[in-house]
Amino acid sequence: MRGFLNVGATEWQYTHGVPETHLNRVSPDAWMLDQAYLDRPGNQEIQLDLFYDYRTNVDLYPDFQEFFRTFQPPTLIVWGENDQIFPTEGATPYLRDLPDAELHLIDAGHFILESHGPEVAAAIRTFLSENLSN
Repeated sequence: MRGFLNVGATEWQYTHGVPETHLNRVSPDAWMLDQAYLDRPGNQEIQLDLFYDYRTNVDLYPDFQEFFRTFQPPTLIVWGENDQIFPTEGATPYLRDLPDAELHLIDAGHFILESHGPEVAAAIRTFLSENLSN
């Protein structure tokens, strides 16, 4: 897992799956700043602990799913179609418990706000205007 903590992997997370037409929106400053934080002394061990801890998230899914089924909160799901860290197959299962959720699959990668910020902001504004009471 240490290989995921180098600058090449960090850049990949920002740029992989981003369509050529949107790559110019992704500033190298973004992954270089992330990398600077990742490279702080002792941080690799913290990140590795976090990676290892992800395995415990699955045990919490039934609680999340029960909450969704019971309370049916208005939900907006915006997902990068080309995200290989959280693949598209992870987005659609939310609709089983939240059938009225609004799902937007966008031609983007993992850091969708970097490449598609205006599009995501527009979806959020529309969702909020349709789902917030005055």
